Amino acid sequence: MEMSKEEHELAFTGAPQHSGPVMSTVVDVPTVTVVRDHVVWSLFSTLFLNPFCLGFAAFAYSVKSRDRKMVGDMVGAQRFASTAKCLNTCTLILAFLALVSFLVFHIVASTYSISRQY
Repeated sequence: MEMSKEEHELAFTGAPQHSGPVMSTVVDVPTVTVVRDHVVWSLFSTLFLNPFCLGFAAFAYSVKSRDRKMVGDMVGAQRFASTAKCLNTCTLILAFLALVSFLVFHIVASTYSISRQY
């Protein structure tokens, strides 16, 4: 009787030699809490969109968040990062509203000046 290649390999290697308990290894990987400090966004807000110095305040809170993260105080880092994110969002909204208001004012003013010429 002929044996297939798989059967031949199984017969050649045979069954496991010992049937003792199987040892396993468990690796405990600590969970890393990532706290975003928003320093780049705060720096951009400080340099380009700084109404009422909110960008500068956001930058200060971002640096405080980074300091807290380096010390290992993740709760404090998260609190400062949340404040920095809120200030950056307010800065972005105020700057956007100022830009839209500026554009609307100039469009209305130019339309009014053109209509007065005729």
